[in-house]
Amino acid sequence: MDRYRYTTHDVERYLPTPAKHLGYVGALPDGREDFDRDRARVLHSAALRRLADKTQVVGPGEGDTPRTRLTHSLEVGQISRGIGTALGLDPDLCELAGLTHDIGHPPYGHNGETALDAVAADCGGFEGNAQTLRILVRLEPKVIGPDGASHGLNLTRASLDAAAKYPWGPVDAAGDRRRKYSCYAEDLPVFDWVRQGAPEGRRAMEAQVMDWADDVAYSVHDVEDGILSGRISLGVLWDLVELANLADKGAAAFGGDPAELLEAANRLREMDLVARAADFRGGLQDLVALKALTSELVSRYVTAAVTATRGAYPNAPGLGRFSADLVLPAPVVAEVTLLKSVAVLYVMDQKRHLANQDRQRDRIYRVSGYLAAGAPGTLDPLFRAWWIEAPDDGARLRVVVDQVASLTESRLERIDRIARAESAAWG
Repeated sequence: MDRYRYTTHDVERYLPTPAKHLGYVGALPDGREDFDRDRARVLHSAALRRLADKTQVVGPGEGDTPRTRLTHSLEVGQISRGIGTALGLDPDLCELAGLTHDIGHPPYGHNGETALDAVAADCGGFEGNAQTLRILVRLEPKVIGPDGASHGLNLTRASLDAAAKYPWGPVDAAGDRRRKYSCYAEDLPVFDWVRQGAPEGRRAMEAQVMDWADDVAYSVHDVEDGILSGRISLGVLWDLVELANLADKGAAAFGGDPAELLEAANRLREMDLVARAADFRGGLQDLVALKALTSELVSRYVTAAVTATRGAYPNAPGLGRFSADLVLPAPVVAEVTLLKSVAVLYVMDQKRHLANQDRQRDRIYRVSGYLAAGAPGTLDPLFRAWWIEAPDDGARLRVVVDQVASLTESRLERIDRIARAESAAWG
C-alpha cells in the first residue's frame, strides 16, 4: 500500500527549528524526516526513561522480568509501527504515538493517577493523558521560545495529535468536567493549535492505531506476566461459573456485552496454545508454548485490524490522519476485552494488591504535602523556578503536582522516608 502524504500543515512546529551548529566539517546534512526526528526526541527524553521505574500492573521490583511502563511503551510502539506500516501511515509517527501514550503516567500508574487527581482538586485535577501533552509541550525541556517560556520537545502538529488519545479538553459543551481528556485548561491554547483543521471530536488515525496497540499489548502481555508469576490461570476459561463472573466484571470495567465475552472465551478455548497455557507449569516446553501464544495472539489482533481496515478502504492510495478510521472486528475486540478482564480479576483485585495500592496513595498524599509545605526549597530547580513565577496558589499547586507526577517510584519512596523522618523529629 502507498504511504499517506502528510502535508506541510501536519509537519509544522509551534516554533521554527534552527539548524544544528556542531556538525562535523564537511559532513552530509541531517537527512531525517520530521517524524523520525520527533520520534528521536521522545526516545531520548528523560520523561520516557523515567517510565522504567513506574508500575505497569505490578511494581518494577516484583519478579525477575517485570514489565514496567517503559517496556510496555516500547511494545506498544512496536505494535503501532507494524500496524501503521501495513496501512500506509508513517511508521515513525505511529511508533512515536505508542512511545508517548503512557509518558504522562505518575508513580504507581492508574492508582497514582487517582491519588494525584485528589491532590490537584483545587487546580483542575490530574489526568494522565493531559499530563502527556503537558510533558511534550512544556515540561520536557528542549526548546525555549523568544519570551523565555518552555515549549517542551516542540514536536510537529501531527505528532502531538497522534499522542492525543482523547481529542478534547477537560470540560464538555455543557460545562461539565470530563472523566478523560487530553489537555488541562491552561494548555488549551497549544492544544487548539494542535487541532487546527481537525474534525471536532475525531481522533487522528495514528492515535486510533496507538489505542488499539495499547489494548493488544496490555491484554496479551499482562496475561503472559500473570501466568508466569502464578497470579493468573487460563483454566478459568473452562470454569463456566467463574467465567460468567469474569464476563460480567469485564463488561462493567471495559464495556461490551457479557454474552459477547463468553463467546470470545469459546473461541479462545478452541486454540491449542490456549489449552497449553491453561496447564502451565513452568518447564521449557511450557515457556516456549506461552511465548508462542503471546506471539500468535498479537499477530491475530494486529492482522485482524489491518485486514478489516484495508477492506473498508480498498481504493485509498494511503491512509492517515483523518482520511480513514481504524476498523476493528467485534469478535477480536471481545477477545481482547476478555483477556484484559482476566488481568483485572486475578491481579488487580487481589487483596494483597489492593492493600498495597492503599499504601501507594498514602505515600503520594504525604509526599505532595511535604513538597508543597516546603516549596520552593523542596522542589527540583526546574520546578522551583516555575513555582516562584506562578501567579496564584492554584498555579503553585499545579507545579507541585507536576513535580510529583515526574518522580520515579524509587525517588518518591526516598522522599517519603525523608518526610516521615522529619515529621517524627518534629513530633
